[in-house]
Amino acid sequence: MFRCAFLILFLALGNELHLSHGTEVSVNNTENKLCLYANLMVNFSVTYEVGVNKNETVLFVLPENVTTEGSTCDNTTSTLKLSFGDGHSWTVEFAIKNKTYQVDTIVFSYNLNDSSVFPNSTSNETMSVTGKSIITNVSVDTYYSCKSEDVLTVESVIQTLYDVALQAFVINGSKSDKDTVCSADMTSTTVAPTTTVTTTAAPTSTPTLPTPTTGKYSITPDVNSTACLIATFGLRIGYKQGDKEETINLVPNMTEVGGACRANSSDLKLTSDTINITFTFSNDGKKFHLHALNVTVIPATGATVVAANTNMSIWAAAVGSSYMCNKEQTLNVTDTLTLYTFELRVQPFEVNKGEFATAEDCQDDTTESWLVPIAVGVAMTLLVLIVLVAYFIGRKRNQGTGYEHF
Repeated sequence: MFRCAFLILFLALGNELHLSHGTEVSVNNTENKLCLYANLMVNFSVTYEVGVNKNETVLFVLPENVTTEGSTCDNTTSTLKLSFGDGHSWTVEFAIKNKTYQVDTIVFSYNLNDSSVFPNSTSNETMSVTGKSIITNVSVDTYYSCKSEDVLTVESVIQTLYDVALQAFVINGSKSDKDTVCSADMTSTTVAPTTTVTTTAAPTSTPTLPTPTTGKYSITPDVNSTACLIATFGLRIGYKQGDKEETINLVPNMTEVGGACRANSSDLKLTSDTINITFTFSNDGKKFHLHALNVTVIPATGATVVAANTNMSIWAAAVGSSYMCNKEQTLNVTDTLTLYTFELRVQPFEVNKGEFATAEDCQDDTTESWLVPIAVGVAMTLLVLIVLVAYFIGRKRNQGTGYEHF
């Protein structure tokens, strides 16, 4: 079974990953005037090797205590570099265009030789990943404000930004009182990251929607290759809008498929006008499982809902086989968002000729398959016992009556 150890670094009270504090920094220019300001929260999820075909995943947060050495400001570009711990850094590159500015790239560097964060790592290298952010079109002399999550997935690293207040190209050394609010906050209800996941065999309420259409999805590395990940399932998402519970189905023929296949992890990304969802699978060389989910629901009316869970260990099967569950399954991603799957079958590793290998059934299907004959056998046994008991009681009474008349 995949070993997944989670090291949570907390620099404030509380034991949840969604912390009550933020990382607040100010950067001054050569004239000792404020030129960059940030107050934000960042969660990191990093998967790394601890042995041959063995991975572990560590979760930690951007701490309060960071240094800004290496940060720079000028008229057209700015750099915010936050260094922390033993050789880790998080760097944001800004660029200005006319009357707006944006984040061009986010670079996260992490030192695998830091055993306090990456215990048992087989590497002592400092790794870096570079990703694009959705922070764009921020009006000059305003700060960017976003309470909602911005999830950035690059290779084996997931970065989640939230509660962000960020201003580059500060004018006259004073942070602006005006903000540019992210689009997600204009209509969104943000779901904090959680590390709790439970599964049940059936939904707690009868869905009002029809059963979702079963979609067939596959990831192909290039046009000359066969699929490296294949999946079929119907998908429904339940979510809360205030006190009201809503449901929405994923429509396969209106969904774009993306993702990537790697040696120890694979991603399946499904995108439609109403649902964006990323499934991240991991394997330890022997077994694979669903490790993380990132979900965004954009309903026709009401608030956008964002949820993420990077502490999962479900849909497990041997590498080289597929996982199958014909029953409806219920997966509680967060307190306010639930996934329902129908006719599920997935194989994220070692796909041969684009076809599913032998399937390992989910526990519910397996249980049902042997419970039914056992239940029938027990019922037949009880019926035979009842008939025998009735026969002997009747016989004894008849014998007693015969003696009495004799």
